[in-house]
Amino acid sequence: MADTDHIRILVADDIADTRNNLAKLLGFEPDLTIVGSAAGGGEAVELAKKLRPDVILMDINMPDMDGITATEIIANAVPESPIIMMSVQGEQDYLRRSMLAGAREFLVKPFSADELVNAIRHVHELEKAKRARYASVAPAASGAATAAHEPTRGQIFTFFSPKGGVGRTTIATNLAVALHQSTGKPVVLVDGSLPFGDVGVILNISPKAKTIADLIGSFESVDPDILESVLVQHSTGIKVLLAPPTPESTELITGAHMKLVLDGLRERYAYVIVDTWPSFQEQVLAILDASDVILTLMTLEITSLKNVKVFLDIADKLGYDDQKLQLVANRNDSSGGIKIGDIEASLGRKIPHAIVSDGRTLVLAVNRGVPFIISHKDTPVAKDVFAMAAKLSGATATTAPEPAKAPARSGLRRFAR
Repeated sequence: MADTDHIRILVADDIADTRNNLAKLLGFEPDLTIVGSAAGGGEAVELAKKLRPDVILMDINMPDMDGITATEIIANAVPESPIIMMSVQGEQDYLRRSMLAGAREFLVKPFSADELVNAIRHVHELEKAKRARYASVAPAASGAATAAHEPTRGQIFTFFSPKGGVGRTTIATNLAVALHQSTGKPVVLVDGSLPFGDVGVILNISPKAKTIADLIGSFESVDPDILESVLVQHSTGIKVLLAPPTPESTELITGAHMKLVLDGLRERYAYVIVDTWPSFQEQVLAILDASDVILTLMTLEITSLKNVKVFLDIADKLGYDDQKLQLVANRNDSSGGIKIGDIEASLGRKIPHAIVSDGRTLVLAVNRGVPFIISHKDTPVAKDVFAMAAKLSGATATTAPEPAKAPARSGLRRFAR
């Protein structure tokens, strides 16, 4: 833990042996202390009101009052005490009901000591960040009125394609790094491809890293400090918000949640780059609505052209103008591809961004876990991405600056997700 705070814990479980085992597991951690023990949901509610613990461990199936009902009551009566739900049943329905009731984390029994301790410290840190945020806002709100200062709003660039397999995630990842290197401004990359995000794989980020799923249950109270706590710092200098580790968590993240996240990120970052997935589900539509620019990736083949035409019709109905929706021709010079001029004539609009085809470079970069604008910065494909970054940021230079040296790697890396 980063600090020496003592975390006070209330345990609620109807099985005495489980309560004792939890006490033994936590007894090895000098910063964790059990201050109360409840054998049922009703008793847990009363002890929570009396003790106001820092974290509550709540079993889901208990007599007299189940853990979900108790969680609903405590979340309203003692909102400063975050709840970690425990259950031998890991079904999606239990997870959904627990998070909707107000739980911050869900642990499936049996869990390891590390999983338990990490979960306790994580939800405690999130709660601390929220309290600090509210504490800093309160004095300003109650004091004398001051001149209003409008913060600079970051720009949101979202990658979308109505067809998979066009290189969306790879280009989004490299553009994020290119924007940071060419402008020197803070950039955050959001893996908005919620069901099967691959940003973590491409950047070789640990599969144990925090993700957007860590915000489930607290989206409505999220603020920039809490958002910051779930971002991953990457060696390229950008921050990354990863997609959930499992597809089922996607159902617990709504379009409104994604808008809250993006609005919060643009308060601190000059550029927010978002990857999505080929879908018109509410989460994707909310991301598109919140975006300043939608970079619609396409390849120069008839199936891609057909799907882009359909999307352009939908975009017109959604009110997206030519400035907001910008086409990107990926694999521009691939053998047998349709010419850009012919596509522009067919679609009736210009294609402002084009990226050459270089499958070998992209495969090598992905397998090494290093963005190709770093590992192969002098290639035409890297220069095209820097050119796109320059157009989007308003910069005049279109050549890649000398990036920080990437760490040496050899061979095929371990699959990271």
